[in-house]
Amino acid sequence: MDKKIIKEKASKIKLLILDVDGVMSDGSIILDNYGNELKRFHVRDGHGIKMLQKAGITVAIITGRRSKVVEVRAKELGITEVHQRIFKKSVVYEKLLKKYKCKDENVAFMGDDIVDQELLKRAGLSAAPCDADETAMKYADMVTKKGGGRGAVREFSDLILKATGLWKKVSGETFG
Repeated sequence: MDKKIIKEKASKIKLLILDVDGVMSDGSIILDNYGNELKRFHVRDGHGIKMLQKAGITVAIITGRRSKVVEVRAKELGITEVHQRIFKKSVVYEKLLKKYKCKDENVAFMGDDIVDQELLKRAGLSAAPCDADETAMKYADMVTKKGGGRGAVREFSDLILKATGLWKKVSGETFG
């Protein structure tokens, strides 16, 4: 999609919804000998989320898996909209639209797999990490240069902040 169109779509965003495995994390699920699940998150992705929140953009998580580590990471980042073990993501999406008084055009969504295609098609702005499933990339408005759990969320959040004119407010940097 044309960069100008993506920037125009990004300028309307008030709510960012993220998948977890393959988006916020690199998609790996590490289990230790005690059954504890571990995931890798990128610190700059977290900083991008915090900047969005500082700018007044709500961040939510909708994921198909349930994991204690997701609750921990969301709490660290101040994400209160955490929806796990969701198999029909559009149901939660609808509830979030109503709760935050948004239209599709005000929502950005990042997903990485076939189960995300409905929201990738519907959200006003959608993205997939460069290592996402082909189906996700097909329906995404943009494919990030960075992989899931390796800076993709930060790349997407920076785009949104710059397009909405909020970058300078939250970064302290003059952006021309």
